[in-house]
Amino acid sequence: MVEATSSPLSPFRQTMTGAAVVELRRRILSGAVAAGEALRQDALAREFGISRIPIREAFRQLAAEGLVTLHPHRGAVVTALSATDIAELFDLRATLEPDLMRRAVPRLRDRDLAHAEQILSDYSEAIRVGDLDAWGELNTEFHLSLYRAADRSQTFAIVKVLLANTDRYTRVQLAMADGATARAKQEHAELLAFCRAGDAQRAAELTLRHVEAVRRDLLSLLQPAEPVADETPRPPA
Repeated sequence: MVEATSSPLSPFRQTMTGAAVVELRRRILSGAVAAGEALRQDALAREFGISRIPIREAFRQLAAEGLVTLHPHRGAVVTALSATDIAELFDLRATLEPDLMRRAVPRLRDRDLAHAEQILSDYSEAIRVGDLDAWGELNTEFHLSLYRAADRSQTFAIVKVLLANTDRYTRVQLAMADGATARAKQEHAELLAFCRAGDAQRAAELTLRHVEAVRRDLLSLLQPAEPVADETPRPPA
């Protein structure tokens, strides 16, 4: 039976599971839990003050997002991606996200644009104060806030998982690549301007360049240890 009152996370299992997912995802994406590190079910249950059941359910959800791998004997282990894996994830993003953007722009409403603009304001503030956790979360939410209007639920769900899988690496790129934060701010502002102008083609093209730039930066950072071909296939116009 799940404890109903002692948990600092929530009195209900579903909410406890959700809270555990949020916190474990935060630790993985921020690097607080390293790639390849095992997540100890019993220790986490004690730390969170809940039973093992919502922790197990949280592991399953994180596995579905690709952030952990479930092993029969080792349990949940934070997924370690190679440079080749990272390149593939960004290749998929480069294929899917421009199409979502092209479809979304004609459907965007004033409230969608206002929401995206507020996210960019928060994003700039997070960069100013060096809040790495907020960088990644706001970067992801900015893109998703625009893509939702495309009304392509299956593609959107795939892209959401891809963003979850690449978020921790995007944070590395923003923190380590020269000029990455300034370029990201500029490209986000330009992207929002194209959306306001209803220019779907230029918004899609910028989305592609934006994803490819992050890919190049990351592979450049990783290449000394693990070379990988930088050959992003461009989707047809």
